[in-house]
Order: sequence, then C-alpha cells, then structure tokens
Amino acid sequence: MTEQNYRPDIDEGAPTRRTARQRAIEAYESAGRRAGDSLSEAPLIALAGGIAAGALIAALLPRTQAEAKLIRPTARRVKDTARAAYKAAKDTGSEKLNELGLNRQKGEETIRSLLDGVTETAKASSKAAYDAARNKG
Repeated sequence: MTEQNYRPDIDEGAPTRRTARQRAIEAYESAGRRAGDSLSEAPLIALAGGIAAGALIAALLPRTQAEAKLIRPTARRVKDTARAAYKAAKDTGSEKLNELGLNRQKGEETIRSLLDGVTETAKASSKAAYDAARNKG
C-alpha cells in the first residue's frame, strides 16, 4: 500500500506511518508549546526580546518628517540635560581634585620629581657598578 493510498481511519490494522506533512505539523505544534512554556517561565526575557526587536526595527526604518518634528523638542531636552550633567560632574570632580591638591601643576611637579629621582638613582647605580668593576680589576 502506498503512502498516498494509506488512510489510518480506514486501514486501522495497518502500521501507522506519518507523512512529512503530519510530522511538520506536529513539530510546529510542539515548538509552539515549548515557546509558550518558555514565555510563561521567563516573561521578562520575552519582554526584553520584544523591546530589542522593536528597537531594531525602529532603527532600520527611516524617520518621517512628522516624527522628526515631534521628537525634536524631546531630543533637545535630553541633549541639554546630558550636557548639564556632564558639566556638573566635570566641575565637581575638578573641585574635589583641587581640594586634595591634585591639580595639573601638582601633577607636573610630581612627575618632574619622579623623573629627577629616577635619573639620580640611575646615575648612582651606574657609578656603583663602575666602581665595583674598577676595584675588581
């Protein structure tokens, strides 16, 4: 009996064979059940995935003039707020560093002192090595 002629509702005694279509339907239903189970177990992940997909689609679509007109004031406020926050953080950081005596001038003095110390150490080490070699010879 060929697969085309096989009808399980008629041929009850025949071995059950599933067609490719039946297997595809079962796989689709199983995947749907698993996806539903996953969504019920981790709804926040599903929500985050949906938001990410929406953001990606929105980023890929060109902005219309109406959207630009509506978004412009909000974008300007966000930009101004970010600029003010940056300035406040920079000013406060600079003030705190100055209070601690950590400013550009102090940094330059420290680096100069460090280089002088390294230079003096190198000179003293090389003189000691020269004297030791001369006394051994």
